[in-house]
Amino acid sequence: MRYFGFLARFVIIPLAALTFILWRGARRGKKMPEALQGIPPLAALAGHVAVAVAYTTPWDNYLVASKVWWYDRKLFTGLVLGYVPIEEYTFFVLQTLLTGAWMLFLANHLPHDERPPVNPLRFRLGMAAALGAIWIGAVWNLFRGPKSRTYLSLVLSWALLPIIFQVAFGGDILWQHRRLVALGIIPSTLYLGISDSLAIDSGTWTINPEKTVNVDLGGRLPLEEGLFFLLTNTLISLGMTLVLSRESQKRVPGPLRRLLRIEK
Repeated sequence: MRYFGFLARFVIIPLAALTFILWRGARRGKKMPEALQGIPPLAALAGHVAVAVAYTTPWDNYLVASKVWWYDRKLFTGLVLGYVPIEEYTFFVLQTLLTGAWMLFLANHLPHDERPPVNPLRFRLGMAAALGAIWIGAVWNLFRGPKSRTYLSLVLSWALLPIIFQVAFGGDILWQHRRLVALGIIPSTLYLGISDSLAIDSGTWTINPEKTVNVDLGGRLPLEEGLFFLLTNTLISLGMTLVLSRESQKRVPGPLRRLLRIEK
């Protein structure tokens, strides 16, 4: 299966369907709930795409350069930027749009009446500290652990840093919208994980067995690949929730608020 064929089947088609549903809802006057009318949805999607490309590009180039994974050159266009094919950059964009559009769909249809934690600051700092401990362990394993933990350590050390920032900034907000967050993460992770396993089976790309713990989820998907989709969809779901939330605006510093033209 060619990489662009994978993208067309498993990402572009569902993204097109979600886009049509959101467009039709907007035409019929469907609005985001008041609590999630922070910044415009299109601005939220565009911002996440920009961050995803900027943050993922050097990391993914390192993975390919260090032979954590590789691809069948016969199944690609041959256009490579750095060490990574153009199809991979396209996937950065499309996955962000797909999960982001799914979050917008959920936000338009789920109730938003969950209660916040009793002590918001303690909750935020506790979550950040717990994730920080995992991050430290991942970094230690990256430099001192066995070769088989390379991919696992790279995924955790790369993805947990921004997640730590997200929960430190608005863990209580995320908890208040926990149903939205959970339904944003779980279905998208399962769907993309299954799709990824099909691409691996067809030889579109190959994960280096020497740099993985060799645990396959469902007998087909490497643990690290499943973790990658879990963490990237977590990043998108948490980020979309925070930027859409009106409550988040109150925590944005004044100069940045004015730069982004966020209303008081």
